[in-house]
Amino acid sequence: MGDKLGIGVDIGSTATKVAVLDGTGALVHTELMPTGFSSVDAAERVADALRAAGFPVDDEGVRVVATGYGRIAVPYANKVVTEITCHGIGAARLFGPAGTVIDVGGQDTKVIQLKGGRVVKFAMNDKCAAGTGRFLEIMADRLGVSQEELSALARKGEETKISSMCTVFAESEVISLIGRGVPRADIARGVIDSVVARVAALAGQAAGGPYFLTGGLCENAFVVERLSSLLGAPVTTCPEARYAGALGAAERALHI
Repeated sequence: MGDKLGIGVDIGSTATKVAVLDGTGALVHTELMPTGFSSVDAAERVADALRAAGFPVDDEGVRVVATGYGRIAVPYANKVVTEITCHGIGAARLFGPAGTVIDVGGQDTKVIQLKGGRVVKFAMNDKCAAGTGRFLEIMADRLGVSQEELSALARKGEETKISSMCTVFAESEVISLIGRGVPRADIARGVIDSVVARVAALAGQAAGGPYFLTGGLCENAFVVERLSSLLGAPVTTCPEARYAGALGAAERALHI
């Protein structure tokens, strides 16, 4: 191939994201796939997908940086970099060098404060699934809908309190609400508001806006609206924000 390429592989607990940058720093390719049961298997599938797309990971001039939950499981990575650093770099590329990055992942939520394109402070909720994408997944399953349908329902629902801080107890609360005949739209609203409240509380530990949303919920317009409302400031996002960690990793790869 000959041309320089930087590849970022972000293996999250739920989804694996890949970004490929050419020598000029332009984004030329992305991949998104479920991580599945094994990070090692996910890394192999990434390599296969990249070869099929014309970006062999072992080609001369190709540099790979791995990040995320499964970063140590990528045997062809030239370097491993923490997700905090990579999300900061990727968000700065997408949104600008200063602000607060809110990354809602499958198993944790990270809030990263950027100044001058660098991470100056961060906070993380990784002790409990409440306030993460996994919580929404569990509750959507309990209501018999997809995550997209959950948000569509929530938009039509009335405010409903789900007070439990623990996913297990919150699920019991949802089952109780279903049993009492509370409309699904109201329960969906309660679920979304419960997650957003926890995310906003964590984001409140940072120095303030502008706020940028990255991760799997970046295309969930209702979550963005509710988060903006609770924070009292606009939350900016874009479809590429799902790849923020991979983009940051690919930027680092170009400089190896």
